[in-house]
Amino acid sequence: MSEQTMAEFLDQATRFLDTAAERAPAATSRPWGEGPDGTELLAEWSSEEEARLVTEARRFKALEYDAGFGWIDGPTVYGGRGLPRSYHEAYARLREQFAVPDLAVMRLGLSMTAPTILAHGTEQVKRAYLPRLHRGDVIACQLFSEPDAGSDLASLRASAVPVKGEGPGGTGGGSPLCEEEAGGGWVLRGQKVWTTNAHLSDIGEVLCRTDPRAPKHRGITAFLIDMHAPGVEVRPLRQMTGGASFNEVFLTDVRVPDDHRLGEVNEGWQVAITTLMNERSTTTDIGGSLDAILDRLVMLARWSGRLSDPAVRDLVSDTAMHILAARAGSQRAHQAVAAGQPGPEQSVGKLLWTQNLQRVSRVVSELLGPRLVADTGEWGTYAWAKFVLAVPGIRISAGTDEIMRNILAERVLGLPREKPPTRDQERT
Repeated sequence: MSEQTMAEFLDQATRFLDTAAERAPAATSRPWGEGPDGTELLAEWSSEEEARLVTEARRFKALEYDAGFGWIDGPTVYGGRGLPRSYHEAYARLREQFAVPDLAVMRLGLSMTAPTILAHGTEQVKRAYLPRLHRGDVIACQLFSEPDAGSDLASLRASAVPVKGEGPGGTGGGSPLCEEEAGGGWVLRGQKVWTTNAHLSDIGEVLCRTDPRAPKHRGITAFLIDMHAPGVEVRPLRQMTGGASFNEVFLTDVRVPDDHRLGEVNEGWQVAITTLMNERSTTTDIGGSLDAILDRLVMLARWSGRLSDPAVRDLVSDTAMHILAARAGSQRAHQAVAAGQPGPEQSVGKLLWTQNLQRVSRVVSELLGPRLVADTGEWGTYAWAKFVLAVPGIRISAGTDEIMRNILAERVLGLPREKPPTRDQERT
């Protein structure tokens, strides 16, 4: 498309955003001692605040989608606009100039579940859910991890059993979110854990074992379930930070129609790979998200009077160097994806992010000492405690650091696979 077409597109987008949101104030570094002193990694809200934020996010996404900017690079047959990826990226940069509502609650569904539905869903499911996901009418979550299947996800135990007496053409239980019902139903049983936003979600992508006799990677099937269906129970998990953005989900005889199966029976691991690769790609966005935190860290060092300490300067400068390197890696990953050549940066990005979080935590602990764990009332001190307490959880989510290292070693560097432990090693 011509440059003029892009200019017309951006002019149209600007006119829409001017009517839907206020212009964002110019980014400035907040002086020490002014404004909220919290430095949080995990958004934690009261139920009332959360409900308000979800309502605002849904309202804006509906306006955005109806104006033609909700799924810019999506196929037109499923509600997208059919424009090149570059148009989506240009709009995303433009939207940063406006004070739009926080859309984090929809990020997992749009970046992970929606691409998986597009790649593996039935025609009915694609038409039913893709427009509503991108319009904000439906919020999605990911039901993968289990109490005994975290890093070793393929050892999951949640089961899906075909409904006897129902072949193609039966109802299969149906789904309140999908207008039409299809045949060949399943009954799901099991428990999932660490499910972000399950309590806010309308649908969930779930992995279940459908052939317990097959090798563990080959007996798994993926489904799309209604989170409001009978038998779905969501319980919050309290974190060290005090919040509860994660959940455990219990599935008790949950009926799912066969047309809500993603991919072929017993081929769910390939579906999971699609989702996880999209999850990895979202982590390339976070390499530069520590810039504001780095500014606060430098302010903290100045406020503490220790920025002239060579040891502290070394810690701060080392952290700054790694954060800037991660940002450069994030930019490189975006360029590779835009060129249709995604590379190992997608796995590197998440690992670098968690390592940088740990570096920040070490510097904060050195600077604050006891004030990190005992509230003295001083602005910008004890507030760092939530940041430090959130880091271990971030290291686990989206693939543990250890798993990311294995992926890089085996799939990027081509090193031999790690041998499983022997029985004697397991006992020790």
